[in-house]
Amino acid sequence: MFVIGLTGSMAMGKSTTAAMFRRRGVAVHDSDRAVHDLYRGAAVEPIEHAFPGVTTDGEVDRKKLGAALAGDIDQLARLEQIVHPLVRAKTVEFGEQAAREGAPIIVLDIPLLFETGAEQWMDCVVVVTTAPETQRERVLARRDMTEELFEKLLARQVPDADKRRHAHFVIDTGFGFEAAERDVDTILRATSTMI
Repeated sequence: MFVIGLTGSMAMGKSTTAAMFRRRGVAVHDSDRAVHDLYRGAAVEPIEHAFPGVTTDGEVDRKKLGAALAGDIDQLARLEQIVHPLVRAKTVEFGEQAAREGAPIIVLDIPLLFETGAEQWMDCVVVVTTAPETQRERVLARRDMTEELFEKLLARQVPDADKRRHAHFVIDTGFGFEAAERDVDTILRATSTMI
């Protein structure tokens, strides 16, 4: 089974690109979706212990958690120490299940792939990118996002140029959906010869 690591900085178009792989029948593991599921399951107790009062009816309340973090990067790092190992376990489960089902290629959509060292487990890495001004515009359009928080979050991530330099393939979403779709097809053709 060939494992593609899909990553990209905030608002680069990674989720849209992941959906393109999915539409082509490729099994895609979405780390963000795994986090949402964990907030209703295994992550609830340790997060409540670390950040008292952020759960409601046995689930992590994202608004309360956001208020508890309040843009504090140290608190965010504390949350990641709880969540990342749980997400990693879910990713491994996904890969094992896909292998049992005989999937020839899988995509692991991991926003912090380089930041967590996960690239070492991938057969190839695809980085989704766009122009910095496009990224900034997309991020600042998000609810509850400020210029200051954006800069803090950006500073914690591996720079986009470094990600692109370490990628096997780069998809620039700034050229539009059709161009990105063509890039996905090119990647699938190339990786199918490596299996």
